[in-house]
Amino acid sequence: MQYPVLQVSWVRHRDIHLLTVGRYTYTSDQRFEALHSPHTEDWTLRIRYPQRKDSGIYECQISTTPPIGHPVYLTIVEPITIIIGAPDLFVNKGSTINLTCVVKYAPEPPPTMTWSHNTEVINFDSPRGGISLVTEKGPETTSRLMIQKAVSSDSGIYRCEPSNANPSSIKVHVVNEEHPAAMHHGESGSSSYSKTRLICFIILVIANIMFI
Repeated sequence: MQYPVLQVSWVRHRDIHLLTVGRYTYTSDQRFEALHSPHTEDWTLRIRYPQRKDSGIYECQISTTPPIGHPVYLTIVEPITIIIGAPDLFVNKGSTINLTCVVKYAPEPPPTMTWSHNTEVINFDSPRGGISLVTEKGPETTSRLMIQKAVSSDSGIYRCEPSNANPSSIKVHVVNEEHPAAMHHGESGSSSYSKTRLICFIILVIANIMFI
């Protein structure tokens, strides 16, 4: 007795789109491809260059009677790069600039992490000295750039660029010790003024209600 040959299909639920049947692709999107290892029952749907819009439910269907289906939920995550403290960091002249760059959701740790200052790649062997880098690779890769005895010329845009994710940047301001305090006072004064206006507004509203 000869049994019918079973076909394996992949269907995308978002638009009920038949992607593959057996080894044949039924979509115009050439990123999708069915893979089958000979003499096995393994059927794999491969998606090249995945995008966030590819997230959703995909179903592997077998042409039995009745058909058998197994849904799989696919989530596409995009690697992100952040520099802690961005977008601005204020440091005192003579202190140490400590910048930490974190790469999240990368499928694998970035092979390289490049730091630049005002578009120039940082030279760790420059005559300036006092520049070091520590990188720890893992599910989240962390790269720490340390610049000792900060001077005014160390101010500017620092950029962290992993080889497999988008870059991130931060603006560093090297200032004299008294300047940050002056800036904080200015922010506090502005905040107090806003609160005073808000209190006055509430009092006026209450007064109007009482007179009505």
